[in-house]
Amino acid sequence: MARVGNISISHIGFLTPGNYPDEDPLSGLEQTLEQLQYGEDLGFDSAWVRQRHLEPGISSASAFLAAATQRTSRIELGTAVIPIGYESPYRLAEDLATVDVLSRGRLNIGVSAGRPLHAELIAPLVFDGDWTGYNFSHDRVLRFADNLRGTYLGDEQTLIKTPFGPQRPRLQPYARGLIDRIWYGGGSQRSAEWAGRNGFNLLTGNVITGEGTDDFFTAQSRLIETYRAAGTQRRVALGRVIVPFDSADAATRRRYRDYADGRHQRTLSPQGERRTLFARDVVGTSDEILAQLFADPILPEVSELRLELPYEFEHEEYRQILHDFVTLIAPELGWKAQSKVRSAS
Repeated sequence: MARVGNISISHIGFLTPGNYPDEDPLSGLEQTLEQLQYGEDLGFDSAWVRQRHLEPGISSASAFLAAATQRTSRIELGTAVIPIGYESPYRLAEDLATVDVLSRGRLNIGVSAGRPLHAELIAPLVFDGDWTGYNFSHDRVLRFADNLRGTYLGDEQTLIKTPFGPQRPRLQPYARGLIDRIWYGGGSQRSAEWAGRNGFNLLTGNVITGEGTDDFFTAQSRLIETYRAAGTQRRVALGRVIVPFDSADAATRRRYRDYADGRHQRTLSPQGERRTLFARDVVGTSDEILAQLFADPILPEVSELRLELPYEFEHEEYRQILHDFVTLIAPELGWKAQSKVRSAS
């Protein structure tokens, strides 16, 4: 198998959807917590969760990851991503600073700006008055980040009364170093340039905007180039939907193939007014997957790879995918486990 460039992945993570049956949310949330524990046992460097509203999944990443801090001890935890449009930049900062303290500094915060999904349904429940002119811009991310810096409010003479005596006010708890672990989910040239200029880390995955090209890889390479040209030395993490099935049975292999086939049409051309481009899902044996990854022109540009788990699979299938990826694929990309890999049984 011929590689493109020099692939050297030093950090691997996984993104889990956190799905559950509508009538039994506890079972799915508990299984997702178990996935994070299993990922830590396997040696993954980070585990990420989506925050999505009106769906049977994780609607509060901060609440879920607070629980995950008590079930894990080493693995980094992340949000990929929190749409900040519905959030209070101050209250969200309080919640996530608390999670980071509970995790002993393991939290990564992925956010995105812009008008959030389902605004016509949710916005009247979140905002007072006419929400249609509300500011959903990047400025909300900057306000959120400023709240995490630990800057005291007011001047040196500004004090508040507390049960512990007079205190200089600032956001509590102050989570030292968390400001450096903010990630922006960038899907366009504009957002990538903005993230780089403001010193945020960059999350880029299998969905981006086609600007001046119909080729996904060309668009993503330009996006990363734009981000780095903005002058930042921060981290870039690449996401790919990767589904190895070496240890799966024949029926499961067919289902994985059918899943990818059902999503293939959208990868053939730009979709919608925004010309959204989708990467192909990488499904097959480890040898087949490695051949595709070695031919992926973006992998040589990054050192962090995020395995994005598909929706609607079963708990045991997620475990099988995580195990096959970490044992058969990640080491071939240059990655080395931080802890002993356990068997899939």
